[in-house]
Amino acid sequence: MDIVDLPPLPRRVEWPTAGLASIIYGMWFLATFFYRDLPWWVLTAIGAWTIAWQLNLQHETIHGHPTRNRRVNEAIGCWPLSLWLPYSIYRSTHLAHHRDENLTDPLDDPESYYWAQHQWGALGPIGRALVAAQSTLLGRMILGPAWTISRFVRFLARDVWRGKGRTRAIVARHLLECAVVLAWVIAVCGMPFWLYVACFVYPGVSLALIRSFAEHRAEQEVGKRTAIVENARILGPLFLFNNLHAAHHLRGRLPWYQVPKFYRLNRAALIEGNGGLVYNSYFDVARRYLVTRHDKPIHPGWGQPAE
Repeated sequence: MDIVDLPPLPRRVEWPTAGLASIIYGMWFLATFFYRDLPWWVLTAIGAWTIAWQLNLQHETIHGHPTRNRRVNEAIGCWPLSLWLPYSIYRSTHLAHHRDENLTDPLDDPESYYWAQHQWGALGPIGRALVAAQSTLLGRMILGPAWTISRFVRFLARDVWRGKGRTRAIVARHLLECAVVLAWVIAVCGMPFWLYVACFVYPGVSLALIRSFAEHRAEQEVGKRTAIVENARILGPLFLFNNLHAAHHLRGRLPWYQVPKFYRLNRAALIEGNGGLVYNSYFDVARRYLVTRHDKPIHPGWGQPAE
């Protein structure tokens, strides 16, 4: 089937995205400043939503939104509210992930959750048990943030120690940006660091990991590796409609607010192209995989050429 494209946007600034950035940062400033006035469960709900929303906003800026100027987009998205992920590393690894011929490959896709056989063996029994637990949605949400952040920091520290590439400069800038974030949270708002991690960072990363949990599957055909989650009325706006992930991989430069229309126009073609890998909402994903594994951790076809 032919793909129907939307007409290009005439304006230089995508005001819906600029407005969204204002809302996200405004929520964060208000939630941190008035944290004493909120019950812990309300603070956690707002904190998690804000962190996950900003991570998805960063994803949007990486793809060239809301302006045509990369430096302006970076200035909007670079602030590490989640503390752990330097923006420039996120940008480079995510754009590498968009080389669709490498999707799910444990060596060439930086965002793959699959493992090559030699990697799996090197994990050891405890590491393999932790990874296996994260093959379920519940395990990914509970263990995923600690596993992801700790491994990332460990390997980043190793690269800094060895002086690999521009890692030291990247980390130095990231630490300065984190210092600005924490100066507001701790010095201005008076929030303890542990509370910010407990009510914002950890649940925010956990919530963000729901999106990536089932959005890719190892398949020989490239087009069948990317899923679609329909009817995501709550989490769809949070994920800036990346639940319609096959549409995003096909047209990565579409702004978030045009993705649903593009999907509606091309639904049949996208579903045909991804082999029918469609979930009817995230409740459907949870029904299938809350305590049942999504797939085996070892990539089934690693090393085989893609069609």
